[in-house]
Amino acid sequence: MTAMTKRQALRLKTEQQQNNRQSKRHPLLSETDINNILVNGAQIALSKLKRAKTFDARLYYYAEIGVYLEVSLSRGAGISDLTRDQLREIHQEATHLHMDANKKFALLAE
Repeated sequence: MTAMTKRQALRLKTEQQQNNRQSKRHPLLSETDINNILVNGAQIALSKLKRAKTFDARLYYYAEIGVYLEVSLSRGAGISDLTRDQLREIHQEATHLHMDANKKFALLAE
């Protein structure tokens, strides 16, 4: 074995530590996790939208569902087509609920 300088020994030690960290690294989220998080979050927002009493609350939850749909359109994020379809359906239902509630409110205001 050849003699090493302090700098070389330090560099070797740092590389070994980085390799150990990388080999022990466990990703926090898998692709299925992100899909579940998006769909479950949108479903929760939809149920809150159904219970919302005020226009501002309905608008907030409708926008939240829109954000989940927008995030699902990101390419390369591991989001499946099934998730996109589910979010599209949830968004469509939310749109109908929000618009129907606005129509009812407009009729009551007249």
